[in-house]
Amino acid sequence: MAKLLYVKSSIFGDQGQSSQLAQTLIEDWKTQNPGGEVITRDLSGDAVPHLDGERFGAFLAPAEERSAAQQAVVELSDTLIDEVRQADMLVVGVPMYNFGVPSQMKAWFDHMARAGVTFKYTETGPVGLLEDKPVLLLATRGGLYKDAGLDFQIPFVKQFFSFIGLNDSRVIFAEGLAMGDLREETLSNARQALGEQLQ
Repeated sequence: MAKLLYVKSSIFGDQGQSSQLAQTLIEDWKTQNPGGEVITRDLSGDAVPHLDGERFGAFLAPAEERSAAQQAVVELSDTLIDEVRQADMLVVGVPMYNFGVPSQMKAWFDHMARAGVTFKYTETGPVGLLEDKPVLLLATRGGLYKDAGLDFQIPFVKQFFSFIGLNDSRVIFAEGLAMGDLREETLSNARQALGEQLQ
């Protein structure tokens, strides 16, 4: 059975533009994959705790020495990683807030990056340990950044996924969403690009 993981991160929930684009794609995916399963990881509605020293220490503690609190931290991380492992495709809403990803998404990243679990270091550099699969990034922004040399967000996101073994990142941009008439044009172009991803 086909499985899609939808990572939702808009602070505006279902009303966010990245969420609405994702829902359009998901409905098309369901049509093409009858019986397929969609798993939603809502990083805004059910936020992953931000990384701190105690949580990082839980990742480093030997399994047999973990406290109950440390074990709970590891189990949450394992759940997040397993969701990615089991999916055939990821759809990730990536709204831009203050030039970067939502802080909730960074917390998710921090619980996904586990030495010896999702990546390892070798003599020639880091190697991702997850099986590659398509990752569709829905990048929504109020202004124009991609062609202005001001996009510090998507390169970071693609680098993270590559770091853990997911090298097939594809990006659909919807920029200028706060720029009047440009909004409808860019959303229309993004919807068309969504349809092409499932062809």
